[in-house]
Amino acid sequence: MIRVSFTVTLDQKITSFKMVGHADSGPMGQDIVCAAVSALAITTVNGLERVVKKEPTVTQDVSNGGHLEVTYIDQGHDAQIILQTFLTGILDIQEQYGEFLEVKMFN
Repeated sequence: MIRVSFTVTLDQKITSFKMVGHADSGPMGQDIVCAAVSALAITTVNGLERVVKKEPTVTQDVSNGGHLEVTYIDQGHDAQIILQTFLTGILDIQEQYGEFLEVKMFN
């Protein structure tokens, strides 16, 4: 299971997110849940860096896979739009494929 946790402020601004685990919803290379979640996460980080021009701190474990942590995220309006869009997409995937994805929010 992929577990995604978001840290949010009291006014619902996303300050960090972390993804751990594997979906295991299909054979390696054919796991649509993993592909969808990965595409959203990579697009979010790229959007923050390339569109908003703010570079968060990104930690990932490429050799073992299954770990991505994004911290020190800009709290500006444009960054938050990208992050809220990411959250919406992840929640939509959880709704359809909840046995493979768990989303939690923390203050």
